Amino acid sequence: MVYSVQILVAVGLDLLFGDPRWFPHPVRLIGWFCTISEKLTRRLFANEILAGLITVCLVLAITGSITLFLLLFAGSVSSQVEVVAAVILLYFCFAVKDLIRHSEEVFRELFVNNDLKGARKAIARIVGRDTDSLDQEEISRACVETVAENMVDGMTAPFFFAVVFSAFSGCLGLSAIGWSAVGAMLYKAVNTMDSMIGYKNKQYIRFGKIAAKFDDICNFLPARISGIILILAAFILKLDYRGALRIFSRDRLAHASPNAGHTEAVVAGAFGIFLGGTSSYFGVPVEKPVIGDKLRNIESGDIKRCNTLIIVGFFLFVFFLLALRMLWIF
Repeated sequence: MVYSVQILVAVGLDLLFGDPRWFPHPVRLIGWFCTISEKLTRRLFANEILAGLITVCLVLAITGSITLFLLLFAGSVSSQVEVVAAVILLYFCFAVKDLIRHSEEVFRELFVNNDLKGARKAIARIVGRDTDSLDQEEISRACVETVAENMVDGMTAPFFFAVVFSAFSGCLGLSAIGWSAVGAMLYKAVNTMDSMIGYKNKQYIRFGKIAAKFDDICNFLPARISGIILILAAFILKLDYRGALRIFSRDRLAHASPNAGHTEAVVAGAFGIFLGGTSSYFGVPVEKPVIGDKLRNIESGDIKRCNTLIIVGFFLFVFFLLALRMLWIF
């Protein structure tokens, strides 16, 4: 029960404050490690796949070692200081508040301000596609897709690895919440490397192959659990949970990513819309698989509805994993 309260405090801090802009976020430090490691390994190894593998190992080793050192040092002061340090580190591993905040900025520009140009600027902050020519429907679709996909990366997967690593409680004298911080930080390192070097372009198709595959492996279980739990959330919110289940069963593997389609499929089915289709990246049209059925046109209000669905789904995920952990302990 004490552990549950501690990790819920970390989640609560993120929901209340999000990522403080004035504070150097640990993920930025991980990104710096990745950049330095890439430069080093590219110079030392001619084989790009080997260089990418060494980069992944270096970044994980550095991230894990620094996190462990900080927590062990905090624990040497007192167990209470260790708990505080672990909770703060965990707080930085969640991105619930920021994801919702950015999507609501898009909604506000579209629905409240009726400013299409402002909405394009707002959506450009959270998507990689070209946004200069998107209309209202395309902006809404891009926003809903991003929120649905990032439920795993920014919410459920960090929590999943936090709970899994709590099983190491007592090893090296570190508490359960301390090991949770280590697990969540290691996941953020994997996810950050994927976002930085996991591209399928000329520069990274070989170098970033291991980082991308490792990210796929790490997200495998969290994505599938998230999709199933999101169907329950649709039922609770009186959305079309039958449609969510149908599209989840049919389209969850249609996405180019082996994991992103699970939550997107549930959202598409619950709302009776389709996601995917044609998008432009750096002026080049890219045809993505269509997820869902077009039972109606997507609208800006779906952004708010998607946020609500994702938040409810996240809390169900949290309590599901904490309940499993309590059953395992006892």
